[in-house]
Amino acid sequence: MAEENTAQSLADLKNVVDGTAVGATTGDVKVIDPATLPDPKIDDLGRAYATGKRKNSIARVWIKPGNGKITINGRDVEVYFARPVLRLIIAQAFQVSDRVDSYDVMATVKGGGLSGQAGAVRHGITKALTYYEPILRGPLKAAGFITRDSRVVERKKYGRAKARKSFQFSKR
Repeated sequence: MAEENTAQSLADLKNVVDGTAVGATTGDVKVIDPATLPDPKIDDLGRAYATGKRKNSIARVWIKPGNGKITINGRDVEVYFARPVLRLIIAQAFQVSDRVDSYDVMATVKGGGLSGQAGAVRHGITKALTYYEPILRGPLKAAGFITRDSRVVERKKYGRAKARKSFQFSKR
C-alpha cells in the first residue's frame, strides 16, 4: 500500500509540474497558474533557508542547487546519523518531490535526541524546498511533511513513577 501511495504522489507531482492536478475527491482537473504561486525566497548566495522543529530539536536548514551533499553540524550525514532509518527520514522530502541529488543541504541542529533531530532536519528541508520551489508545496503537504509534528514527551506527575505509571500497590 505504501508503494501505491508513493507512486501515486509521484504521478501527482508530475501532473503538478506539468500544470494540471487532479482533485483528490472529485477527480476534477485543476490548472495551476504559475503566476498565482508565491515568489521563491532565495538569498543573495542562491540558498533557501528554513527552520524545522520536532520534539525538543530545532534545525536551521539551508538548501542550494548541487549534487546531493548533506552536511549536519559540520559533519557528513553518514557520520552524524549513523542509523540508516534516520538517513531515510531525512531523504523522504527529496524522494516525494522527485529532487533526489538535486540540492546540497547544510544544517545546524540543537536539542533533543537523534530521532527528533532527524525529524527536525526533514521538516526544515521540506520548508526550504517549498521556499525554493513553491510548486512543490502540494505534494509535500499531501505527504504530511509541512506540518510540524507537535507530539512531545508528557511531563512526570507528582505521586507517580513516570507520567502515567503508578507505583506498585501494596495491600498490606
